[in-house]
Amino acid sequence: MPSRRIQPDRKGGYYLRLPPEEREILHSLPGQMRAVMETDDPSLRRLFPPAYPDDSEADDEFRRLMREEILDGKLKALRIVEETADADHLTDEQLEGWLGALESLRLYLGTQLDISEATYESDLDPDNPDAPALALYGYLSWLQEEAVAALSANLP
Repeated sequence: MPSRRIQPDRKGGYYLRLPPEEREILHSLPGQMRAVMETDDPSLRRLFPPAYPDDSEADDEFRRLMREEILDGKLKALRIVEETADADHLTDEQLEGWLGALESLRLYLGTQLDISEATYESDLDPDNPDAPALALYGYLSWLQEEAVAALSANLP
């Protein structure tokens, strides 16, 4: 059984064991995501879901008051990944940032690909034009699981 790519150490941090090609991907994704977040791309809707789906007036007010703060948190998480993609060790705060960034990336990509339960029921067809994006989605999902497992290993 291969060892985990993200493992807790004995001092409250985490070892990050990623090959260079994965680190390269993780360097490039935050900048790409940041550029998309500056647009009105409809695929961002899952990153900023309605707080009050049954009350458009309350939801508009919530967005007016909170959108920038939520966006700042998502951008901070992306910066953490970008700045630490080459690191061999992460702090608790950095790994939590990774978890947030991975979730944003997955939500955006999953919305673009229209991911559903049926997506998981079939093997990845290499002839599918979305195969590279689906493989990236799978990788981000797996890496998110690694981060969750590492973070939960230190829970009482």
